[in-house]
Amino acid sequence: MYYKAPDQYFVEGNAFTIDGTQYPPNWLQFSSPEQKAALGLEEVTDANSPEDDRFYWVSSTLNGPVRTYTNTPKDLDGLKKQWSTQTNAAAYSLLLPTDWMVTKAFETQTAIPVNWSAWRAAVRTTAQNTITAINAAADIPALQAAIQVTWPNNPDHVEVSSGN
Repeated sequence: MYYKAPDQYFVEGNAFTIDGTQYPPNWLQFSSPEQKAALGLEEVTDANSPEDDRFYWVSSTLNGPVRTYTNTPKDLDGLKKQWSTQTNAAAYSLLLPTDWMVTKAFETQTAIPVNWSAWRAAVRTTAQNTITAINAAADIPALQAAIQVTWPNNPDHVEVSSGN
């Protein structure tokens, strides 16, 4: 984004007009810094960074060639509920393809292979531990850390190396 005093803003990819001259949509992309400066254009810089909008309401204000972000935390309790639900949904989607093993074991009174049984238990434990950490989070950064989940690999998972 570019700024021209007093209060004009131009975005790359959009046509614009300055002092009666119309510029095509790709002009900012292909013009040199000298050409932009000759028109009095300054590149807009950010005073700070936007936070993750899954956790913050993010808005911005422009003051000349400077954009400032306002990052307002979303409701922590609502986020905890949302991320707990998402964690349970992720565990469900991991377990669902192997639910047939449990049904078969029940119907035929045969054991589930130990490696699959252990993996299914590990998925449930991971989900529960994650939800416990989510509920214990005292602020947004703690919640963001709590949702960094490493799910266990299923027994059929094969590591692929690049061969380098």
